[in-house]
Parts: sequence; structure tokens; C-alpha cells
Amino acid sequence: MNDIRGRRVVLTGGSGFLGRCVKQRLQAFSPSSLHIPRSASCDLRDRRQIENLFSDCRPEIVVHLAAVVGGIGANRKNPGSYFYDNAIMGIELIEQCRQFNVKKVVVVGTICAYPKFARIPFAEDQLWEGYPEETNAPYGLAKKMLLVQAQAYRQQYGLNAIYLLPVNLYGPGDNFDPVSSHVIPALIRKVVEAQQQGRSEITVWGSGKASREFLFVEDAAEGIALATDCYNSGEPVNLGSSQEITITELTELICELVDFRGRICWDPSKPDGQPRRCLDTVRARECFGFQSRTALRAGLLETINWYRKSIAAHSERAA
Repeated sequence: MNDIRGRRVVLTGGSGFLGRCVKQRLQAFSPSSLHIPRSASCDLRDRRQIENLFSDCRPEIVVHLAAVVGGIGANRKNPGSYFYDNAIMGIELIEQCRQFNVKKVVVVGTICAYPKFARIPFAEDQLWEGYPEETNAPYGLAKKMLLVQAQAYRQQYGLNAIYLLPVNLYGPGDNFDPVSSHVIPALIRKVVEAQQQGRSEITVWGSGKASREFLFVEDAAEGIALATDCYNSGEPVNLGSSQEITITELTELICELVDFRGRICWDPSKPDGQPRRCLDTVRARECFGFQSRTALRAGLLETINWYRKSIAAHSERAA
């Protein structure tokens, strides 16, 4: 379809973990311009600031990645702000896309929108079959409402808005802050620190029985760019690897790759979150040719190596 070539593009969240990779992928499709607003100068919760942004850039395509996100602990601590910030950013942005006659809007949602006990693998037509897992529900529902808005605006105003549902992401450059990080960076940091400090055991949240699916950040960026360029339907689309792994298996794999040989202890007083996550990715493959390419083991090793180099560089600067 070549929707991107020669178009003026605005990418929200373009300086973040996923956004930096999406920026590179979009540039490969030769847009006439690619503008990335920074939160310090453009608050996407403020309608007037979005109006000013669009007046300056006159975007033809808007890719909305910006979000306030975190792991289970951060979601438990900030349910209200996670709901408000994510809902209002998307609602105001999509409305201004309508007002400014933007040709295409790409909304990146979340796997947390799915029902807690969705059938495995999660297919897009299951989105409304139940309530999300309670820990992530405010965030997941805020993002889910943007699907409702996108489809409603398509129906009433003819806005070409598409909606993507990436599974849990990981990779170099991820957030390794123990307060707000997701499961893979949290585990990598915990295991690397235990190895460096010579500890004999680590303690991990939950029972280890829950399962997850993970998508390497570069693969996710490729899927988003492909959809931006050639997908134009109102039906939501999953982006994933279709590979399910338990948290126990994931922890053991990270310990192996880090060469940590201590004991793994589980803390069942902490929540597991959603019992299982695994996506049906047929629609992405059939509609715009996306299929993940990075095996979990290879992606984890690259992420671990990046993290080790990052902390070594930080130690050198601090010395």
C-alpha cells in the first residue's frame, strides 16, 4: 500500500523503549517528515497542546505509542493515574486527529485488555468475553476504550484508525527500574545482581506457574511499521510470537544465560497476575505479513549483554 512514503508522520512515545525502534522502522519507509513530540514540551493530556502540535506539523499519519506503563507492582500502586493518563491521552489525540483530518491513526494498545481467563491462544474476537485481570484492569481498560473510540470514529466520521495489541515486550534499552519494570528486565536485574554479589538464592514474585508470551522489541517495531504502511481495517490485530513460557521456565532460562547457579525461591504472597498469556497471531500474518523472527533465548541473551554493558558503563562514569 505504501501509506507512509512521502507522508508527514507524528510518532508519540517515539523516544521511549519501543518508540526508538519504531522510529527507525518508520524512517525506512521514507516519510516526508517524522516528528516526535517530547512530553516536556507537549502534554498529550492537554487538548490545546495537541492542537498546537498538529497545527505546526500538519500530520497525515499519527502513530500513538505514548503510554504510562509498569509491571504488576506499579499497576497496583497507581491504578487511578494509569487509567486517567492513558485514557485521556488517547481520547484527546484521536479526537484531534479527526479535527485535523489526519489520513491514518495507528493506536498501539495492550495485551492487558484481554479477559483474565481468555481461551488460549487469545484471538482478537475474544476481547469482550470477560473482565481483565484485576491488577492490570485500569490500564488495560483505558487502552481498550481507545479501540472503542477508533471503531466508533471509523463508523461515524470515516477516520482510518487501526488498533494493534502487542504482547509483553523485552529487549535492549528496556526499563530496568525495580519499582516499575516488567517481568523480564526485573528478573534479569535480580539474577545479574545475585551473581555479581555471590548470593546463593533469589526470591521471585508469585508461584511461577503463570505463563507469558514475549515479543522482542525490534520485532514489535517491525509489526507496527508494517501495519502503519499497509493495514487499513477497523479490526484489532495481535502482535506476538505465539510462544508461551511459564515464569518458572523463564526464570530458569535467565539463570542459565547469566550463569547464576543459586536456588530460586518463590514468594506466593505476591500476585501472579493473569494466569496465562499466549496470542493467536494469524491475522497479523495474513493482513500485513508480520511474523516474529527473534527466538526468546537469543533475544534474552542480547538483552542480558546490553544490561551488563549498561551497568558497567554506569560504574565507569561514577568512578
